[in-house]
Amino acid sequence: MLSKKGNEKLSENIKNEFKFLNRSVETLGIFYGFFLILWGIVISFISESSSLTSYIPAFLGIPILFFCFLSLKFSNLKKALMHIVVLISLIIFLGGLDFLRDIFSFETNINLYVSASKLMMLITGLFYLFICISSFRHNRKNKI
Repeated sequence: MLSKKGNEKLSENIKNEFKFLNRSVETLGIFYGFFLILWGIVISFISESSSLTSYIPAFLGIPILFFCFLSLKFSNLKKALMHIVVLISLIIFLGGLDFLRDIFSFETNINLYVSASKLMMLITGLFYLFICISSFRHNRKNKI
């Protein structure tokens, strides 16, 4: 049980928490995890792919969803869990950079679904990475 002073500090931290579109980074991460999982399943279904690699976005969305959910439930572990999420987001972004190879290879036999997944990972990975880093900077500045 938190003391009155502990409750006040927790309440002030929640008020000063970084938000994007009026959502916490953890909540956005849960949405992002669901999006990646859904993307992987839908693209694999639409493309009729029998390869496990078409599920890579889903495989990366699962730990983002899991760790963001845990960071909401266990606020004392939030910092460590969200750093893990940032590393996964960095992996997503770096994996999406492979899209540039598709563009500059001048191949005529490029799978549109694969390229779309890489582009999605590039854009969303960079965007969520930016949000997380902005949140970390905000928290450090406000000593949350």
